[in-house]
Amino acid sequence: MRTYRTFTDVEESYLRDHPEEIDDYITILFEEYAKDGDIKALLSSLRVLGRVKGLTKLAEETGMSRKGIQKALSEEGNPEFASINAIMHAMGYKLTPKKLEA
Repeated sequence: MRTYRTFTDVEESYLRDHPEEIDDYITILFEEYAKDGDIKALLSSLRVLGRVKGLTKLAEETGMSRKGIQKALSEEGNPEFASINAIMHAMGYKLTPKKLEA
């Protein structure tokens, strides 16, 4: 029986091999979220980034548990703004508002 990798496995592998692409990836995922409001897609992408960056490292830097980060970024997650902000900071990014185009 063949085993196939999921899209998220491929995505994670690509970002591990091409860390220089992460900045653009984050910009695009937040732009897409601003357009469609698909929180599940945003959390899924942040979950991939969390695995790339290392969940244990993120847990140490945020003060959250590894399981807490996984739960916050799960498809059923409903993370508080403070949690997303802490996770983004631990990944080396900040949440910055951008004026909407008219």
